[in-house]
Amino acid sequence: MTTPPNVPPQQPPYPAQPPYGGYQPVQPLSPSDEKLWATLVHVGGIFFSFVPALIGYLVLKDRGPFVRAHTATALNFQLTLLIASVVGSVLSLVGIGFLTLGAIWVLNIVFSIIAALKANRGEWYRYPLTITFLS
Repeated sequence: MTTPPNVPPQQPPYPAQPPYGGYQPVQPLSPSDEKLWATLVHVGGIFFSFVPALIGYLVLKDRGPFVRAHTATALNFQLTLLIASVVGSVLSLVGIGFLTLGAIWVLNIVFSIIAALKANRGEWYRYPLTITFLS
């Protein structure tokens, strides 16, 4: 038996390989770019809490050891401050929470600036008084 001439040929049941070869490994950042992103993540924590550190960690963690360490450290610090802020908010019902929230605000500004300066100089930094969620 032969097939009629107007029947199209059978297509494979799966899509063909993309022409570019599929997954490409992530390119590492240059040392100056690693310093820049690490600095921006620390400064971003002052204004936007844990969001810049989380985005930076998820996007940049495979781009270099320096930026991975700084984004993980910043995320650990910001999450610790978030927990402390929740506790301070609850304690504000009895009055002492306002002092706690003020201290958290000052600690965030001071330690984030110190960390940003260290990152900009290419130095490693770990925040004090931080719970380690990521290493």
